[in-house]
Parts: sequence; structure tokens; C-alpha cells
Amino acid sequence: QVKIAEFSRTPEDFLKKYDELKSKNTRHLDSLVYLLSKLTEDKETLQYLQQNAKERAELAARAANSSSTNFSIPSSTSKISLQELEELRKQLGSVTANSSVQQPLELTRKILRDRQNKKNSGQPVPVFPSWVYDRPALIGDFLIGTSLSTDTTVPIGTLPLASQESMIVEDLLYVLIGVDGRYITAQPLIGRQNRAFSVDPNLDLSIKELVTRILPVATSYSAVTRFIEEKSSFEYGQVNHALAAAMRTLIKEYMILITQLEHLQRQGLLSLQKLWFYIQPTMRTLEILASLATSVDKGECMGGSTLSLLHDKTFNYTGDSQAQELCLYLTKAASVPYFEILEKWIYRGIINDPYSEFMVEEHELQKEKIQEDYNDKYWDQRYTVVQQQIPSFLQKMADKILSTGKYLNVVRECGRDVTCPVAKEVIYTLKERAYVEQIEKAYNYASKVLLDFLMEEKELMAHLR
Repeated sequence: QVKIAEFSRTPEDFLKKYDELKSKNTRHLDSLVYLLSKLTEDKETLQYLQQNAKERAELAARAANSSSTNFSIPSSTSKISLQELEELRKQLGSVTANSSVQQPLELTRKILRDRQNKKNSGQPVPVFPSWVYDRPALIGDFLIGTSLSTDTTVPIGTLPLASQESMIVEDLLYVLIGVDGRYITAQPLIGRQNRAFSVDPNLDLSIKELVTRILPVATSYSAVTRFIEEKSSFEYGQVNHALAAAMRTLIKEYMILITQLEHLQRQGLLSLQKLWFYIQPTMRTLEILASLATSVDKGECMGGSTLSLLHDKTFNYTGDSQAQELCLYLTKAASVPYFEILEKWIYRGIINDPYSEFMVEEHELQKEKIQEDYNDKYWDQRYTVVQQQIPSFLQKMADKILSTGKYLNVVRECGRDVTCPVAKEVIYTLKERAYVEQIEKAYNYASKVLLDFLMEEKELMAHLR
């Protein structure tokens, strides 16, 4: 990464792009960066690439020149009217605006739902009633654009320092649970940006300094709450749903802390400095949760890709025991539904994946065609691996996982019910050996069952003779 940044004419742009792709958990990014760094050291290859780029640029310039000479100027009769010009401007304006702003959540949900319903024609994805999404006052995030408070706000600059501090502590306790205060208010969001706040400019500078240190907690809380609300929808799949549920549990603990601080404040025992002290442990937790939520959103992760991101984050926190323990808890919780699908596949040869989250995908093929076309196309194409849905910690075992389920499926298709006798619950851990051993056992059983079935029950050797 450093080598390429040094070699690049615009290192800031490269590093910015690298961080963006890293936050999206782009696969093979580090392998690619390593390859590029080696290329920067190879002068001969670089010289060839530069020459090639120069030739391509010249060809493109010639093509542009030849097309521009053939361009015919429209006749005066084809001029557009002022009204049509204005309409065209509006359309272009709306296109550029839409390209920079993320598509609405309703549209994202609809696209996901349609894709999942197409795959599961017999069992459509459940849908929340519309009122679930039309209830902003019940979401734990700020309600923008409504003046719910009828209190008359006293100019804070006119109050003595002790009163200013007391008022701001009360405000902060509201802001920390997603409600606007009198002197601290949330600003409207554009797309998926982080929540920003405006603080009364007349506030004493010493108090304002401490307030700006505490407000990132409210920003993180806002991001996490929105994530929980969004990913709790059926359309985002079981893994994201389980992750949102685990985050909600942690947010409940945070809310208990805020309730205790409110109790202290009512007794007059909570100063701004004490609030800053008590909020410290939670600050780090919410920061990690917000970081994970942002990464899942940016990468549009579902199923296996969400687990990959969580696993990589957990691994990256080696050395920071508190952060790693938190990520480990979230990854374990999120992996439960994925491992349930995995267990059914490697122990019984069944796929039950309504939200397209699993690494193995089933395709509908007509088995009757085998009688006319004698090849293994049916078994090759019926089940395939979806690369982006392979969790990074199962990458090495992906082929064996595919084969294990396929072997059991062959036997099941021939009318025999099979269940692996060495079946054990798969639980997420940072040690890869645990998965390898369980999958190896399941694979060996599936191989033996299929071989015995072919050799003994179906008498393969006799057929060959």
C-alpha cells in the first residue's frame, strides 16, 4: 500500500479509494494491492504498460477525430424550443441528483423482495405492514422537521455558568437517546452520512469543548439505531436480522446506563465532567457498532458476505481484547442462521435458503432430460457455489462443502433418507481447525454413503461388467 502510494501521482486519491474498498470488504483487495506493488518495482513491465497505454490513447484520439469529422450539424428545422430545452435541463438535473443520492430504502426493499420471491415462487418473502415503516416517532432516531417541544427557550448565553452546565447536561441526556434538546439539535441527514449536530453558539466555550467530545456518542447511536431498524426487515435476510438483534441487546444496556444518569441528574449529582467520565466505556462500544453498521451498508452485505466482514473485523482487533470480544459476540450471533443452513446441507443434503444468503445455490433443472442426454451436466449445474456468499473463514472448505451436500443429495434423490451420524452443531470461532474437522467428518460420511450406495445397492460393478 505504501509502495503504490509513493509511486502514484495522486497518493491521496489512491489511499482514499483503498479505504473505501476496504470498508466495503472487497474480496482479494490485499492480493491485488500486493500484485500492483510488485508491478511498481518491475521497470520492464512498467515500461511496456506505459507504451501500451500511450498506443491505446492515440488510437482513441484517432477514433474520436474520425467520428467528429463524420458528425453532421442538425438543420435549422430540428432546433428545439425553449420549453423543450427547459424540460431537458430538468431531466438532466434529476439524473445527476439521483446518481449522487442513494436510492430510497423502499426501492431497495422492493428489489430485494422481488429477487427473493422469484427464487422462492412457492413461498413468498413475508412483508411488514406499511405502518411499520410510516412511524418515525417510534424509531430511536431523531425526528427532524417537527417542533414537538412547546417550551420557551431561554437564551443560554444570559445564564450563569453553573446554570448553563445544568441545562446542557439535561440536553445531552436527551440527545444521547435520539431526541433533540433545546440547545443541541440534530441536523437532517443526506443519504447515509453520519449524523451532525448544531450547538447553540452562545454557549460558554469551556462547556462547548466538552460537549463536542460527547456528541460522537450520539452520532454513533444514531447510525446504529437506523441500522437496527432497517436490517430488521425480512428482505435483508436472516444473518443481518440476527446481527441487528444482537446490536439491539447492546443498545438496551446503553439505554439502562442513560436511565441511571438521568436519575443522578434529577438528584442534582451529575455534572458535565461526570457525564463525560461515565460515558467513556460506552463510547468505544458504540463507535465499533457504528463502524460495523456503516461497513455492512457500504458493502451492501447479506448472508455470507456479512459474516466475512464481521470475521475480518474480529480478526483485525487482535490485541484489543475489549473490541475483539464485542465483535466475537456479534459474529457468533449473526452466524447462527447461516450455520443452520450449512448444517442441513452437509448433514442431510437439503438447502433451505429463502433469502439467498448461503454459499451453495440451487437451480431448477429438468431431471428427465438425463434419459436423452447422457452426461453429468445435471449434477454440475443444479448446485453451484456463489463466491460472494462464502464467509472468508470457510473459503478453503467451499469445494468440500459443495461436494458433501451433493453426495447426500444424490442418495436422497434416489429415495433414501440420509442423516450424518457424526452431526454436531457448528459454532463460530476464530480457530479454523474446528470447522475443518467437522466438515471433513461430514464429507467422509457423505463420500462413504454414496460409494456404498453405488457399489452395493445399485451394483455399479455389475453394471460396468
